[in-house]
Formats: sequence, C-alpha cells, structure tokens
Amino acid sequence: MAKWGDPVVVQVGGREVRCTNPERPYFPDVGLRKIDVVEYYRTVSDVMMVDVRDRPTTLERWPTGVVPGVSLAQRDGTKGAAFYQKRVPQGAPPYVRTCRIAFPSGRTADEVSPTEPAVLVWLATLGTITMHPWPVRCDEPETPDELRLDFDPQPGTDFHDAVRVAQAARELTGEWGWRTYPKTSGGRGVHVYVRIERRWSFTEVRHAAIAIGRELERRLPGSVTTNWWKEERGRTVFVDYNQNARDRTIAAPWSVRARPTAPVSCPVTWPELGECRPEDFTVRTVPHRVRTTPDPWADINDQAFDLTPALELYARDERGDLPYPPEYPKMPGEPKRVQPSRAADRDEG
Repeated sequence: MAKWGDPVVVQVGGREVRCTNPERPYFPDVGLRKIDVVEYYRTVSDVMMVDVRDRPTTLERWPTGVVPGVSLAQRDGTKGAAFYQKRVPQGAPPYVRTCRIAFPSGRTADEVSPTEPAVLVWLATLGTITMHPWPVRCDEPETPDELRLDFDPQPGTDFHDAVRVAQAARELTGEWGWRTYPKTSGGRGVHVYVRIERRWSFTEVRHAAIAIGRELERRLPGSVTTNWWKEERGRTVFVDYNQNARDRTIAAPWSVRARPTAPVSCPVTWPELGECRPEDFTVRTVPHRVRTTPDPWADINDQAFDLTPALELYARDERGDLPYPPEYPKMPGEPKRVQPSRAADRDEG
C-alpha cells in the first residue's frame, strides 16, 4: 500500500473519478482525510450545482491538506504550498468544460466551468478545498447575474452583528420586491445573494452594492460601514462592496473553507440565520443536512430581479464611487486610492 493508501474510484453521476492518496490527513485537527473531503463534495454536488453550474470558477487548492506549516499564496512553485488556480488544471478529463474570462488587466484565462457533479468531485481530488465561482454564466461572461452582499464583522463585532445587518439588507431589498438568499461565510461573516437580470456591467453591480451599504449605514448608524480603509471602520460590520468587482469572488454555496475545523459556507433560510452559529456547519455535519433538509436555495434561479432601485439610490448620492482593490488599474470615477493616514502624512510633508 502507498503511504496514504492506494487510489480509489468514486462513483458520481455515472462517472468514475479517481482519487489518489485517499488517506492523507486533510484536516488533522478534526480527523478528516482527503477521501472524506472528496466524499463530502460528492454528497453535496447536486445542491451545489444549483448555483455554480456554468460559472467560471477559481480554485483554492491545498494539495497536502489544511495542515500546520502550509499557507495560501499565489502560485509560486513552492513545494507543498497552497495556491489559487485560475486556469484549468492540466490533465482535465474530457467532460470538464472551460470558460474564457477577462481580468481587470485585460489578460484572459480559461477557467473550469462546472457542468455536472463529477467536475466538483474531480476538483476535490486535486486538493481543491474551496471553489470560488464568478457571478456570471459562461454564455454571457461579461454580464453578472448575481449581486453578492458580503457582511464582514470587524474587530469588536461578531457573527450575530453580521446577521443583524444582513437582516436589515433583507428588509431594504424587500421594499424593492427582491428575494434574497443568505448563507454563512464559513467564518464570522454572512453572505446574501440576489439573482439579478443580466442587463448590467460589473461596475454597475458594484455600484448597487455600494448604494445598499450606504443605505444600511443610514439605517443602522454606527453599526455598518462601507469604508474601504480598515483604519476608518471601527467596531462595525463592513459591507465589502468590492466583492462585486470583476475577478473578485466569494466561496461557493456548500463549499468547504480552509480552516482547521473544516467549516462550510452553508446556505440557510432567513429564520435559520437568526438562530444558527457558524460552527454548526462543517464537513461532518452538512451531509446529514443535505440528506434530510430541503435545499433553502432550491428556487434561487426561478426569478431574476431589477437592479434599477439600487442604481437610482447610487445616482442620488453625491459622494460617488469608492476605492477599488489595490491590484486594480485606476478606474473611471474612482477617488484617490490612498490610505487616509498616509495621505495626511503626505499633506504634512
């Protein structure tokens, strides 16, 4: 027998997917092996496909598992390192489809675009712990069909603070007739998705997120912020509007997160969100949930909503745009991308 066990074949959707080193420890703190992660993705693959189908997907790969001494970085050839992979891995089976996407730099890449459950399982056999799909479908890769609201608790706040802000976002968007779908982030945050009509650019969807964040600041003063610079956020929940910028992605629904306890970014109902804890959803607990509980996102594709109310809210705000992430080229209408304390130092100098 090989050090981490002989290869095994996993049956999924009429396909056979080969898994090498099935006994390798992948989450040693909770006793999970590589095959446990692969089997997890086999179990959730059908419900996961509801959202990720036909989406270009960035891979977060941990080939040696989420183990001490291994960290995540851009791919640099370091042996055993974890890395993000945007291009389709070599040796992909013939049933793996790809989608060409364009980055802010103008460069392009052919990313994996899941079309069936076997693709998710195959990715797991490569050490893909988290899958990060784009908010587009491959037939229209320039036109988002999802608005993603990311509520990120800052130091001094917690998951329950993020839930409170997410519930306020639900109330706001409900005034526009939107239906929203929450999930845990797999950490302390909350993600809320809205299926939107495919009529707007990445820039416009990002502007809609800014507008929603600013309205939440008004409704929950002192509890919410859209300030990009951490030094200005204080003890608030940050609405990370830049998660809607081109090439920025969020962990897929049902995706595992690369943390020692093997948490899952788990779709929930709104009543559940008010009662659950992030640690309720892990690789060990979620399969039972999938087998016994209806998918709370089962109907997310049934209706797409009009983004106009949020864009009108943005247009009425005289403050205009907010900073983009540092790796982006200077964007039209963007304010100075300078940390306030550094800008003050320059002014004094």
